[in-house]
Amino acid sequence: MLWIKSLHIIFVTSWFAGLFYLPRLFVNHAMVLNSNSPDVATSERLKLMERKLYRFMLPLVLLALGFGTWLWLGYGFSGGWMHAKLTLVAVLVAYHLYCGKLVKDFNLDKNQHSHVWYRWFNELPVLVLTAVVILVVVKPF
Repeated sequence: MLWIKSLHIIFVTSWFAGLFYLPRLFVNHAMVLNSNSPDVATSERLKLMERKLYRFMLPLVLLALGFGTWLWLGYGFSGGWMHAKLTLVAVLVAYHLYCGKLVKDFNLDKNQHSHVWYRWFNELPVLVLTAVVILVVVKPF
């Protein structure tokens, strides 16, 4: 079971790298689009980077969730902390899917947000990660 736990941690960490970096690409893309003379070549390069990163993140999230489910079934974790953690995982999955919508919006040149909005949006996974780690390590309830 330690191998499964190790793989879960590896894929969660890799998924989070994408969750941290993709919104940062959105910040840069919004800045390019909102400048006085938008650089089309840079915008197209950012679109490509966003699409490729999002596509790469899909197997990471599936593997993280799969190994996490395996751990849950194998160890039979229960308690309030697990319910809270699973709720936060659902929030992260929703965040991931919303990032996919934003990738599509940028790809269709339909971005509706400023770079400042994306800077704040980028902070949500940090807050969720902090809460999840505290829940898993401390098990406060």
